[in-house]
Formats: sequence, C-alpha cells, structure tokens
Amino acid sequence: MFQRLLFAIRDEFGVSRSQARGFMVLATLMILSWFGPFVVGRLLPLSSPEINQADRQTADSLVAVLETLQPEKPTYSSKNYANSPAKTPESTHELPELFPFDPNTATVQQFQALGMPTFIAERIEKYRSKGGNFRKKEDLQRIYGLQPTLYERLEPYISLPTPKETNAATAAPSSPLLVPPAFAKNAAPAPFDINTADTSQLIRLKGIGSKLATRIVKFRDGLGGFNTTAQYSEIFGLDSLALSELKRWAVVRTPVQKININTASAEDIDRHPYLSKRQAEIIVRYREQHGAYKSAQELLNIKILDEKLVKKMEPYWAF
Repeated sequence: MFQRLLFAIRDEFGVSRSQARGFMVLATLMILSWFGPFVVGRLLPLSSPEINQADRQTADSLVAVLETLQPEKPTYSSKNYANSPAKTPESTHELPELFPFDPNTATVQQFQALGMPTFIAERIEKYRSKGGNFRKKEDLQRIYGLQPTLYERLEPYISLPTPKETNAATAAPSSPLLVPPAFAKNAAPAPFDINTADTSQLIRLKGIGSKLATRIVKFRDGLGGFNTTAQYSEIFGLDSLALSELKRWAVVRTPVQKININTASAEDIDRHPYLSKRQAEIIVRYREQHGAYKSAQELLNIKILDEKLVKKMEPYWAF
C-alpha cells in the first residue's frame, strides 16, 4: 500500500523517490498536528478540580451578599404606561422626504438625500461614467445591491425625459461651429472586427470606459486574437452590460496568431495566458524527448494537460 502511494505521488508530481518519501513524512506530521490534540483530549479527559468545604461556604456567603445589594426589578402595569411620556417625532426614525429626480443626472448627495446608501449612489455614478444610461424606470433595478423595497419607494419619483425632450436635447444646433469634436464618440456603434479594433471603437459601447477598453485590447494581444466570441466572458471585470454589447457589435473576422509548437521556446509558449510556466517547460521537454508534434491530440500524452485545455489551445498551435 505504501509503495503504491509513493508511486502515485511520483507519477503525479514528477518527483524522485526520496522526495516522495519526504512528502509522505511531511503529510503525516501535518495530520498528526491537526488531529493529535483532538484525539488526546478525547482519550485523556481533564479532571475537574475539587472544592473544599471552606471555599464553598465562602462562595455561598458572597452570593447572599450580592442578592441583598441587587435592586428589585421594576414592575409595569397599564398605569405605568399611561403615565409614561409619549414618543416624540424626534425619537422615532423618520423616512427621508422624497422628491422627483433623474437617475441620469442626479448627484451622489441627492441620492443620499433620498435615503439611498452611499455605496449604491457611488455605484450608479460609476455605471454612468462607463456609458450606462437609464432609459426607463425599471432600468434602475439593474444596479446590483439596490433593495426592491427602496426601488418601490423611489419609483413614483423617478423623472425621466420623454422621447421628444431627448430628441430635442440631442438635436444638432443650427450652427455647425457649435458641434463639439467629442460628439462623434456618442455616435451609434457599428459591427467591427475585435481582433483589429482599438480602444476608441470599444469605448463607444455601453458599459465600457477607457480603462476596460485597454484591458480588453491587452487580453486580446496576449491571446494572439480572439478565436470565438465565447472568450469575451474570460475578460476580468466585464459586467453583463459590457459583455452583451461586445457580443452584439464585436465580431471575429481576422484569424488568430498561431504559435509554432515545434520551434517555439518555453518562454514563447509561457506568454500565452492559458498556459503556465511549468506546462510550457514540459511541452518543450516532451518535444525534445519524443520529437516534433504532429497534431494537438499528441499533447494529451502529457499528463498535466487535460482534454479541455488542449482543445482550448488547439486554434493557437501551428505544426
């Protein structure tokens, strides 16, 4: 049994026989340190100390003295309640006075005055700074953490501009000289190739600011390009709004950049975000021992690479 366990450890981690024995000793010591005190406590229960008669008499006398010093508990009756002062408005928690507000323009202070927690107000402001917009009252419920009871109180006071007012506000002025240069940023997006897009195209999408656009481009370049739109969900910090906008407008047209697995070094392979440094080194070592790879299926012979990872990396290999 012990020899089989040693062989399993050596086969799994690729260590020598002495290192496997050391691992077993260390694991045994850790188990003993964790469960040893519990077992000793169960087998050797602590004996309770005996109290002599003199100490008992002293304790009883102290309890009797404390009972004489303790004040009597007051009794309450309907007469007491009748004579008690009525609660004033200042002693009760009053709800804040509500007023009409536009969630697209209200400040954090105004949200707080409506009884909204500070972190929710700041979350709304952050959502708007990334291009988010509230087109109807129900859109406010998309803010994570907003309680349904609070929304029900605020819903009658949400004041959004009508479509006519919105069109009039966004209509072009009579003089073309008054059109700001940044107005083109708010233009309606059009489908674009995600593998050749820059940050200026990405920030036109709802929920994507300059910081998130830079992160998307950096992740794409690390991959060597997106192979499918399903990879968008792997981008860190992408919420549901930004993800839906990417899947709607960002399409995959340009093929990905491939890595020649039979000539690339371990450092070149390690640059890909899907692989670790150890995996890259073992891929190169296996190639040096068994010759060039002919297909991605041969990578399944490497035990630290599972079928899911091999299939995920297959579009990025060149043989």
